[in-house]
Amino acid sequence: MGRSKLKRFKVIAGRLNVIEPGDLLFTSLRGQWATEFFGNSHELVLEVGCGKGDYTVGMANLFPNRNFIGVDIKGSRLWKGSTVAEENGLTNAAFLRNLVELLPDNFAPGELSEIWITFPDPRPKIGDAKKRLTSPRYLNIYESLVKPGGIIHFKTDNLELFRYTLELLESRNPAGLIYTFDLYNSDLQHLTLNIQTTYEKRFRADGIPIKYLQYVNSPTTTLQPINPSEEEK
Repeated sequence: MGRSKLKRFKVIAGRLNVIEPGDLLFTSLRGQWATEFFGNSHELVLEVGCGKGDYTVGMANLFPNRNFIGVDIKGSRLWKGSTVAEENGLTNAAFLRNLVELLPDNFAPGELSEIWITFPDPRPKIGDAKKRLTSPRYLNIYESLVKPGGIIHFKTDNLELFRYTLELLESRNPAGLIYTFDLYNSDLQHLTLNIQTTYEKRFRADGIPIKYLQYVNSPTTTLQPINPSEEEK
């Protein structure tokens, strides 16, 4: 492991806006993030696989009366987002180091008002379908943690991942599903708050259309059974 990564790990270990395994608050905040961590009763929004936290920081800037958390397993990535948040005095932004499949250990059912899934690894191999962050098991997790009426967002450059996700969602019949295969040539651009991640800027520079969808979490889309064949698509 490089010295720069070790240095970053040491830095985030001492940061108040980063929660990691081993911290006293790591699991004790479940169901109490707003009141016990942020000290308010504002809505809670999660960025899944946040990387450098572009959406977490961007949304925290735009909406000071909401709380935002970016989750990623890579500590060196969280260093960047937590640094920007700290330098800009964003007390409504925090970062959680954990695996996405373990989020139910950190959040109570219905605790979140929104989830953003931004440019995840497309996992193109058929055998890796269950690892996609929009596969049935992950959608079940998101839908259990987002309150009824809350919004789940998804942005990607990858056409196959987007088609896979859209096909899966349409089979689950979610409420309020809207989508576009070319965000910046559609009338849905405003829904993404004009925030662009590092990857997104790179893809746009290469002329790759950005795909986007969102849907409303409701009892009809919550905790659908996982069909093994769906995991292998």
